[in-house]
Amino acid sequence: MYEHDVETDAAPEAIWRLWTDVENWGAWNADIESITISGPFAVGAEIVMTPSGQDPVRLGVAEVKAGELFVDEARIEGLVLRTTHRLDRGDTGRTRVVYRMEITGAAADVVGPEIGPAITSDWPATMAALVELALA
Repeated sequence: MYEHDVETDAAPEAIWRLWTDVENWGAWNADIESITISGPFAVGAEIVMTPSGQDPVRLGVAEVKAGELFVDEARIEGLVLRTTHRLDRGDTGRTRVVYRMEITGAAADVVGPEIGPAITSDWPATMAALVELALA
């Protein structure tokens, strides 16, 4: 499991609006070369994201709790990469943004430690850009 979180004064609603505006994720995720979504931001939608210089990755939207969290899943070579994007409101009134990835499947114990850090290494920078845009 891989997890990163950041606290911000940005309103959860502002972050949620950025998350649900999939076609514009590139405004806060510098690694995205192109991105599309198959329909509304809802369970069952497919997101096709092309990271810079890489092949497209297909993500299925597996869970949505409006204003609180969404989960996407990528299925790659027998593995399931399940990423939860969650908003928590702390006691201080600040918003805590959490990304958490779990890798499961037949070879997860072997392949997970190889690909997990590579996939999640940009989370701190991506989340910093997300909250900065949400504050604007």
